[in-house]
Amino acid sequence: MFEIKNKTKFPFFFIMTETKQNKLVTRKIIKIDEDLCTGCGNCVVDCAEGALKVIDGKARVVNEVFCDGLGACIGSCNVGALKIIEREALEFDEEEVEKHLEGMKKNEQVDTGEVKRIFSEQSHQCGCPSTQTMTFSAPVVQDEVSEKIQSTLRQWPIKMHLINPQAPYYQGADVLIAADCVAYSYGDFHRDFMKEKSIAIACPKLDLGRESYIEKIRSLIDDVKINTLTVVMMEVPCCGGLLGMTQQAVDRAIRKVPIKRVVIGIKGGILSEEWI
Repeated sequence: MFEIKNKTKFPFFFIMTETKQNKLVTRKIIKIDEDLCTGCGNCVVDCAEGALKVIDGKARVVNEVFCDGLGACIGSCNVGALKIIEREALEFDEEEVEKHLEGMKKNEQVDTGEVKRIFSEQSHQCGCPSTQTMTFSAPVVQDEVSEKIQSTLRQWPIKMHLINPQAPYYQGADVLIAADCVAYSYGDFHRDFMKEKSIAIACPKLDLGRESYIEKIRSLIDDVKINTLTVVMMEVPCCGGLLGMTQQAVDRAIRKVPIKRVVIGIKGGILSEEWI
């Protein structure tokens, strides 16, 4: 059994002293590469046992007995920081997992699903700048605008989830893959990035279907033989998943195409722009 201490100091996560003797066994368990981990917290949400938490900006296993080693969290990691290994670890204890989740439930007097939501939000706030609340100074706006800015969009749909990679407007095209937030952050998005390009937009943090996205990008490269690929993303760590998916698609593709990476700051400036 586990004895709960300092309950009022830690409203969501308990400090526990282990009194039950779990055996050390050789089994499968999650391993986290801290050099790759961005602290986005996606894996925390997908761990049904509550075995993961973002601590000091990195995902960590809070207790080995909570990790079942099945790897449900792996698919949510956009940077490949999680993998299953086999090593000596405390055996998985389903009974202790139930008590762990039930303890969280009772402590806040909400249902387990709500606890998981709070658990996720706490993790995001600790480790991911994309969820931090910020206010910027208002930009200087001209009194008069001589002419309206024209849209350079040349296709529909544009969401990665909806696009057909073999649509005619992708044939031999210069393709732009952009994070959803970029167009709202960078004022001259149409003029500087979209002009004469076919486009696909996605959110690497919130969108489902990572594997289908990778396959669509691969198809753009191999099947319709796009000319160039530009990836425009925000500076927040979780946005790096967009480049990660693109690089995985490039690795799977037979053809090779030039790739440009552009990083936009949360205040709207271009932080970096390079061919990779």
